[in-house]
Amino acid sequence: MKVSIERNDCIGCGLCEATCPEVFRIADDGRSEAYQQPGPDQEAAAKTAAESCPVSVIYVEE
Repeated sequence: MKVSIERNDCIGCGLCEATCPEVFRIADDGRSEAYQQPGPDQEAAAKTAAESCPVSVIYVEE
């Protein structure tokens, strides 16, 4: 699994970081970033973060 974020459209709400902090964090510019790819234990949480993103800018590739 690979996750990515369209950072230009991110609103920096922090929901992804709260849902899966092992993969997402808020960068210095106030927008979220995928600083690490999910391992098997984080895949479900990463998918939940993508599905929950209020601006739908998190993409998951299986």
